[in-house]
Amino acid sequence: MAQAAAAEAGIEEADPERAGLNVGVIGATGYVGGRLVPALLAAGHRVRCLARTPDRLGRVPWRAEVEVARADVLDRASLCQALAGLDAVYYLVHAMGHTEDFERTDRTGALNTRIAAEHAGVGRLVYLGGLGGDDPSTLSHHLASRHEVGRILGSGTVPLTELRAAVIIGSGSASFEMLRCLVEVLPVMVCPRWVTRTRCQPIAIVDVLHCLVAVLDSPAGGSQLIEVGGPDALTYQQMMERYAAVAGLRRRLILGVPVLTPRLSSHWVNLVTPLPIGLARPLVDSLRNDVVVSDPDPLAALLGSHRRMGFDEAVRSALAHVQDLDVSTSWIDSAPAGTPASPMPHDPHWAGGTVLEDVRTATTGASPEAVFAAVAGVGGDRGWYFANRLWAARGWVDKLLGGVGMRRGRRHPDELRVGDALDFFRVEVHEPPRLLRLRAEMRLPGQAWLEWQVWANDDGTATLSQRARFHPRGISGRAYWWLLAVPHAIIWRRLIAGLVRAAEARPASPCRPLKLVS
Repeated sequence: MAQAAAAEAGIEEADPERAGLNVGVIGATGYVGGRLVPALLAAGHRVRCLARTPDRLGRVPWRAEVEVARADVLDRASLCQALAGLDAVYYLVHAMGHTEDFERTDRTGALNTRIAAEHAGVGRLVYLGGLGGDDPSTLSHHLASRHEVGRILGSGTVPLTELRAAVIIGSGSASFEMLRCLVEVLPVMVCPRWVTRTRCQPIAIVDVLHCLVAVLDSPAGGSQLIEVGGPDALTYQQMMERYAAVAGLRRRLILGVPVLTPRLSSHWVNLVTPLPIGLARPLVDSLRNDVVVSDPDPLAALLGSHRRMGFDEAVRSALAHVQDLDVSTSWIDSAPAGTPASPMPHDPHWAGGTVLEDVRTATTGASPEAVFAAVAGVGGDRGWYFANRLWAARGWVDKLLGGVGMRRGRRHPDELRVGDALDFFRVEVHEPPRLLRLRAEMRLPGQAWLEWQVWANDDGTATLSQRARFHPRGISGRAYWWLLAVPHAIIWRRLIAGLVRAAEARPASPCRPLKLVS
C-alpha cells in the first residue's frame, strides 16, 4: 500500500542509508491524512498518527506500520504528550461539517497545537490550508478560517510550512465529490452567475501528497508559504463541463443567474448530493472567491522534476477505480483501494461516487464446495434458475439496443476462468470455492457487476452472499435502476434461492432447510 501510494504520487522510495524523520500526523483519519501516511512511510519516515478515536484506524492497510497515539486538538494536555519526540508534525484537521461554529473550533485546535508543539520541542509544523487572497473581508467564512488557522500555527516559535490548495481532485475529496454529484445528476444546472466567472486552480491528490512529503527535505530554518495548484486554471463552469466530457456524459447546460445566493445554492446541493448541509454550505460559499496560485516560484522549487496532472488526467485517475478494481478485493470484505485517487476504507460514506446495490444472503446445509459449484454453473444451457424468462427478455432488449444479448452462452458447461464470456457477463474474478464476480457487458447507462461469496460456518452450514452492484452514469443511470427496481428484486430473489436449491440437490450433500437471511 505504501509503495503504491508513493509511486502514484511520484515519490521515490527511501534510501536505506538515509535516516528518516519522526513525523506526527494530526488528522490521519481524514481524506488527505489517510493518504499521506503511506506516502511518508514509503519515503522512509517513521510515523505517529494522532487520533481522537484510534479505533477508526483499525481498517487501514498500513496500521501495523505506524504508531498511534490518542490525542484531541481540543485537549492540550493530550497533545503535549503525543507530540513528544517528533521532528515534524502535519496539521490536517478541519471542523467544517462536524460542528456549526467550525471557525471557533478550528481556532482553538490550532492554538492548542502550536503551544503543544512548542512545549514538546517539535522542529517543524506543516499545514495544508486553502488558496485565496489575504484580505479576510473578501473571503468566504471557510477560506478566512483556513487562513486564520495558518496565522495561529505560524505565530509561535516552531517554524511553519503552510501549503495552500484549492479543489483537490480525487475520490473522497469533499469538493470533488460535490462536483461529481452535481454533474452526474443534473443535465441542466441553474447556478449563481459567479460560477461561470470565478477561477479555480484544482490539483490532483497525488500532487498534493508529493508536495506535502517534499517539504520535509527543505531546511526548516523559518516559516514559509507555498501556494500549490495544478497546471490548469479554470472557471467552475469549465470544470463541470470538462468533468462531463471525461466521464462520458452528455454536455451539461449551465445557466448563470444573478439571484441565486450561496445559501440557496447550498440547499440545492444538499438536495442532489450526499454531502451533509454543514459541509456543502461553506464549500458553496467559497466558490465566489478566485483561488489560483499568485506566486508560482515556491511551488516550482518544491516540485523539482515532478510533473503535475492536468485537470482531465486527474479526473480520469479519480474515476479509474470503477473500471480497474483490484481483482483480489471483494466488495463484501472492504472498499476497493490501491491509489491515492481511489476510495479508501476510512473515507465518508459519500466518497467514491454513487453506488446502488442489491445485497442478499442465504444459509444452507450444503457444503461450501457444492454452493460454489452451483454459483459457477450459472448461465449457458443451464440458465439462471427460476428467472430464465426475465433474463431472456433482458437479453432480447439488449440485442435490440445493439448489445451482445444472451446468445454467447459459456465456453464450458462446468468450468470457468477469468476472461470467459458468460451470456451478457464477463468473468472478472474466479477464486473457488470463495468468490465469483461477473462484469455486465449488456447495454447499460452505467457499469454493473454481479458477485457471489461463499463462507463456511462453524456449525457446518454455508452462507452465500449475492451482491448486484451498479455505478449509474448520469440521471439516466439512476432512472434505469429505480424504474427496474421491482423486476430486479424478483430476479435477485429467485436467483439466490435457485442457487441454494441447486447446491442442496447435488449428490452427497447433507442438506438442511434453506434460510433466507435477507
